[in-house]
Amino acid sequence: MANPAQPPSRPEQTSRPRSVERLITGVPTSDGAGVKLTRVLTQDLQKRLDPFLMLDAFGSDEADDYIRGFPDHPHRGFETITYMLAGRMRHRDSYGNEGLLQNGGVQWMTAGRGVVHSELPEQESGRMEGFQLWLNLPAQDKMVPAWYRDIQSPEIPEVRTGDILIRIIAGASHGVEGAMQRTVTEPLYLDVHFEGPGTFRQSLPADANAFIYVYRGNLQVGEDLVQEQRMAILRNDPGADGVVVHSEGPARMLLIAGQPLREPIAQHGPFVMNTRQELIEAFEDFQAGKFGTNAK
Repeated sequence: MANPAQPPSRPEQTSRPRSVERLITGVPTSDGAGVKLTRVLTQDLQKRLDPFLMLDAFGSDEADDYIRGFPDHPHRGFETITYMLAGRMRHRDSYGNEGLLQNGGVQWMTAGRGVVHSELPEQESGRMEGFQLWLNLPAQDKMVPAWYRDIQSPEIPEVRTGDILIRIIAGASHGVEGAMQRTVTEPLYLDVHFEGPGTFRQSLPADANAFIYVYRGNLQVGEDLVQEQRMAILRNDPGADGVVVHSEGPARMLLIAGQPLREPIAQHGPFVMNTRQELIEAFEDFQAGKFGTNAK
């Protein structure tokens, strides 16, 4: 099955591209039942990169680094977006949803008022690689019903311009809408593959927060070289209308942008609310078994 057929793309217009504010090196850590990963967007960057709360990158050929996966754990108050480059992970949750996340696919989950889920590998060897992004929910939507969607790789729209392939997970690029849209945070989530030398352009709203994560090769943004496994926070330059990225050879990156909520962030582990009292209520509701189909 091919990716969705699209009308002819149109070039992105960028006359005043953003520059790089700073480069970030991720922090090695582990999560779940010992899955090794790199935390690229850490908690101290949440206000700067509002509405995004976290970005984890994981990738290993060693089964011991991922085999125990992420057993049952709760979430409330935000959305999780898991993008699998390679490997197989089974999702199950307290609302009876189940799906297989595999090569090139995305799992988009709105935790909303609360969900308990697991993500467990369905492989005992080979490479497992991908990303998990946390996208905040506005205060008005923190307690919406939980929601889940599996987006298999063929469902993700793609655009080709020269030797550059653009996979549009959310938002729009080159006149083509992505697999997901959100009205308040308006996320843009692109996976951009440079198959050789080339220049990529993407328009961005002036008030959006945006960053790039390079996961293959090296890329040039203005005067700054962004090396593999580095994140570049894009400066909110007054009057800037997008970003221009140049590559001298094969490389891959994520471009992620969204509208800031400018609301208080109260986080403790897997719960992200606006006040301490709401966090206390989240813990109480979880302990009372209210994160599933039997919730009252």
